[in-house]
Amino acid sequence: MTPWPVIVGPTAGGKSDLALELASRLEGELLSADAFQIYRGMDIGTAKPPPADLARAPHHLIDVVEPTEAFTVHDWLARAEALAREIAGRGRVPIVVGGTNLYVRALLDGLFEGPEPDVGVREVLRAMPPGERRAELERGDPAAAARSDAADQRRTVRALEVFRQTGTPISELQRQWRDDRAASALPWRVVGLDWAPESVNRRINARVRRMVERGLVEEARGLWDRGRLGPQAREAIGYKQLIPVFEGDVSLDDAIERIKIESRRFAKNQRTWLKRFRGRPGSVWLAGEGQSAGALAQQALPGLDRAEREREGGPPSLPS
Repeated sequence: MTPWPVIVGPTAGGKSDLALELASRLEGELLSADAFQIYRGMDIGTAKPPPADLARAPHHLIDVVEPTEAFTVHDWLARAEALAREIAGRGRVPIVVGGTNLYVRALLDGLFEGPEPDVGVREVLRAMPPGERRAELERGDPAAAARSDAADQRRTVRALEVFRQTGTPISELQRQWRDDRAASALPWRVVGLDWAPESVNRRINARVRRMVERGLVEEARGLWDRGRLGPQAREAIGYKQLIPVFEGDVSLDDAIERIKIESRRFAKNQRTWLKRFRGRPGSVWLAGEGQSAGALAQQALPGLDRAEREREGGPPSLPS
C-alpha cells in the first residue's frame, strides 16, 4: 500500500507547497489539519490555499463550520479518518497537511480521553479573574502551566476543569496517553520539514506583511463587526491581536508587531511538538531551506518508499 503522508513542520515552512507536489505525483487529496482553516470567512489570517492551489488538487476540512461555532479535535479526527478511508477507497492517496500538531498527534496516536465538559464548572472558572485562574493552574498543575501561554484562557480553563473533576492534573493524564496509546493502524507516515529558527522567523515576518497587504485587517474587522468571531475562532493568531485595535485599546502598528511575535512564538512551540514526531518509525525529514517544493517531493518519495518496503518486507515502488 502507498503510505499516506502527514506533512509537519513550522508555520510558514512550505508544508502546503510540498503537499501539492506530493498530491500531483501520488494522485493525492489534501486534508487540512489546521484548527482555524475549518472556519468559513477566516481566509487571509489562516493562510488558506488560494484558488489556484485549490484547483490543483482536492482539498478537505477547509470551510467546515461558521466561526461562531465550536469545533474540537474529536470533531476533526472523526472527519479526517472517515475522509482518509473514503479517499483511499477511490484509489487515491490522502495527504494530511497543517500546523495544528495536536490534530496530527491525535491522528497518529489516538486521543487522550479526558472527562466530558462540565458546564457548571466551566462557567465558574470563566467567571474568575484571569490572574486568579492562572495562579490556580500553576498551583494545581505546574507542568500544564509551564507549557501553555498565560494568555490562552481556553486551555487554562480546560486544564482546571479536568483537575477539579478528577483530582488529577491534565498533564499526568496526557502523559499516560502518550505512554499507553497504540499507534494508528492506518498507513500514515510523517514527512517533516526542518528549518533553522532564524530562517523561519524571517519567513513568518514576511508572511505577516503579505497578509496585511492582502486585507487581513479588513477581513478581521468585518468578522468582528458582524459578531462572527466566537470564543474559539477569536483565539486565532492574526485575529486575536487585532480585536484590541477594533476596541480602541491598541494601535494597528502595535497589533501587527504582536502578530509577528506570537507567530514566532507559535513556531517555537511547534519545534517542541516536532521533536515528538521525529523518532516515529518510517518518518522522513527534509531540510526546507533553499529547496523548491518539487525538489523536496523528489526527496520525500524514496524515503516513503523505503520505509514502506522495510515495514512490509517487499517492494512496491512509489512513482517519482
